[in-house]
This record gives sequence, structure tokens and C-alpha cells, in this order.
Amino acid sequence: MNRRNRNVLVLGIAIALALGSSYAVYRAVQNLPVREVEVATMQVAVATENLPMGTRLEKEHVKLVGWPKASPIEGSASSVDAVLGRGLIQPVAANEPLTEFKMAKLEAGAGLPPSIPEGMRAMSVKVNEVIGVAGFTVPGTRVDVLVTLSERDQGMARVVVSNVQVLTSGTRFDQELAKDGKPIPTTVVTLLLTPEEAERIALAQEAGSLMLVLRNPLDVKPTETRGTRMASLMGAPDPPPVVKTVRAKPVVVPPPAPVEPKVYSVEAIRAAKRSEEVVR
Repeated sequence: MNRRNRNVLVLGIAIALALGSSYAVYRAVQNLPVREVEVATMQVAVATENLPMGTRLEKEHVKLVGWPKASPIEGSASSVDAVLGRGLIQPVAANEPLTEFKMAKLEAGAGLPPSIPEGMRAMSVKVNEVIGVAGFTVPGTRVDVLVTLSERDQGMARVVVSNVQVLTSGTRFDQELAKDGKPIPTTVVTLLLTPEEAERIALAQEAGSLMLVLRNPLDVKPTETRGTRMASLMGAPDPPPVVKTVRAKPVVVPPPAPVEPKVYSVEAIRAAKRSEEVVR
């Protein structure tokens, strides 16, 4: 047997041994008994589909699934009846557990009102395609509210409220269209405001025209401007700021009391008579 044939024989034997060993290990693994570990579970109510904010939960919206007892969910419900009739204050995805943090109280009802945080107010503003930023003021976006006053040469524009959240566009408040960036043509936008901000917008709406200014949601700094007047827009300088001066009241000094002249007297002796005469 020459050297070449000997090398081929050794290589063939090595391959055969490798194949045999691999098959033996495979059979051994296949014959190992299967060990099943039973995990303790609990029943948790979850959503059957994607549910927008404001949805009133019905039976078709809820189902029970097994959840590991070792990892309980805070505020979750263990029965369907515990969540029926309650409104969602936040959107819920399919198969997401329904927790107390995403549901309003039973007596609060459903729709938009339960989603308004305590101490805040919802106020609607009439808009068009221009005022509503071409329909991009969708639920969840944040805007500044600008008012324009037209009074001949005294016209002025200024931001009255900044960084407020849009709750609804028309009757939509589910944010589904907001996620993919699609505009929502509408004539009314509802804003989430404090009572003071609502008063400012109500007064501005009566005094002039409102405009919504869309802003980046990551930009949370308040908008602080002095406003722009018509005079400065046309090239004239702004009027000087009004400086209040407080004048002190004059102090009245009473005149000095008159000084009586000093009286001098002279003693006179006339024929053994003495008398005093006043010298003037």
C-alpha cells in the first residue's frame, strides 16, 4: 500500500468514527427523560385587543390569562367583573394587563372626562387648517397658544400660554393617527390646561384671534417673549418701556415762631421822684 492510499484509509476511518460517535450522543440525548417543571400561576385580566383611551370596558374587551405568581402585577384584576364598566384613562395594547393605573373609577364613567388629571381642565378652541397647523395638532402633541390683537398701529402678537397638551382633535382622543404622523382635519381642538391658563385663553379668544404653534415634545422650556408690535414689524422702534416714578410728598416745615424784641428800661429821678421809662 502506497502512502497516498494509506492517508485516504486513515481519513475514512476517522470520518466513520466521528459519525458513529455523533449518532451515539444523539441517541443518548433523545432517550433522556423529559423533566417538566410546574409553575404556579394566577388569573389576570388582560385586554383582548388594542383599546384606545376613553374606552368603556365590556366583556368582549377582557379575558383571563395565567400569570406567574412569583411575578405579580401591582394593581391588576383577577376577574372580568372587577373591570367591567370602567373607562380607560390610557391606551392599552392587546394582551396587556388591565391595572388600576390605566382605568378610571367605576363612578367616573368613560370617555374624555376621566382622563383629565386632578386640578386640570379641558378647553376646546375653534381652529381651521391654518390655525391647527395643517391638521398636525393631533392628540398627544404639545403647542403654544398665540393671540393676535388688531388695533390699527397698536396691533400686537404674543404667546399667552406655552407647552400645553392637545387632548383631542375633533372627537378623536385615541392617538392612533398621531403615532404614524397622519394629520387629522378638524375644526375644534381640546387642550389640557390649568384654570389660570384657561382664563387667559378665554380672554385672548374674545379680544383677538388665536393661533396654535406646534412644538417639539422634547422641548419643555416655557416660551417667554415680550410680544411683537405692529410698529416694530414695520421698522419703527418699539415704544420705550413705561417707567413708574414715585414722587415723595413735600414736607411742610412750619415757620419759626416770631421773636419778641427785648425791652430796655431806664430809671429816671425827677425832684426826688423815681420812675422807670421804657426805651423803644
